[in-house]
Amino acid sequence: MQIFRHIPAALQPPCALAIGNFDGMHLGHQALLRKLVETTKAQGLTSAVMTFEPHPREFFTPESAPARLCSMREKLEYIAAAGVERVYVCRFNQRFAKVTADAFIHTILRNSLNAQAIIVGEDFRFGAMRAGSVADFIAAKLNLISLPKVALTGERISSTRVRAALAAGDFLEASQLLGRPYSMSGNVVHGAKRGRQLGFPTANVHMRHERPALKGVYAVKLDGLNAVANLGIRPTIAGVPKLMLEVHVLDFNGDLYDKHVHIEFLHKIRDEMKFDGLDALKAQIAADVAVAREFFKSVIPA
Repeated sequence: MQIFRHIPAALQPPCALAIGNFDGMHLGHQALLRKLVETTKAQGLTSAVMTFEPHPREFFTPESAPARLCSMREKLEYIAAAGVERVYVCRFNQRFAKVTADAFIHTILRNSLNAQAIIVGEDFRFGAMRAGSVADFIAAKLNLISLPKVALTGERISSTRVRAALAAGDFLEASQLLGRPYSMSGNVVHGAKRGRQLGFPTANVHMRHERPALKGVYAVKLDGLNAVANLGIRPTIAGVPKLMLEVHVLDFNGDLYDKHVHIEFLHKIRDEMKFDGLDALKAQIAADVAVAREFFKSVIPA
């Protein structure tokens, strides 16, 4: 899959183009990408996706922007797995925010990306002040494929709904909306080795989620291995608070440093807490591990 970090000046090969933020890659996003791939095969076009970095709401209202469900790397991995050939990652800045709906259609979609088919959700908005809608694509005589909402239990599937499920610790609903367990990925980096000193060595996973949709202590799977994860700022440890994802893999003595790992979140054990010293923290970690073991015993293997 080719990744472009800008809109090319030269006219691109004819493509079918899906446009969206694709945060979390839930079932609605997956339906959009399936339709994209079907369209390219039927019409002999290149499959392409346009997405944005940062999320437009992060640009306009960073203090109230929604939590991110996936990093850009994770998003690109999901898009590649869907069979997409090209991705255009548009830098959402002041200049891009001022592009009018008309310029977006004619300068970007037609004269640069050579979009022969446009695949978007029925409520898609674009252009300065979000003035453009699917009606503008139709008026411009573009080959528009507008997908209706994808629903679960009578309600529209959305990134907002996934965030709410994760914040509530409802991993069953989150997995139903996503079509898979919610996960994060990252490289294992060296830390201060405090977990090892407490008797619970951890893999410190480099965080790409500056505002994760969940925090606390969880039973997780790290590349298929049973584990306990703490996602938060470690309030008991002195120093400058820093968001960290620490994973203790049960009954594991191997080396994970510098490996890129995937962590699936399966069950919330508790919220992050501050303890009166390391002895109290160690006792709580032992209790968390016991809860996780009981959880994994109760899970029926697929």
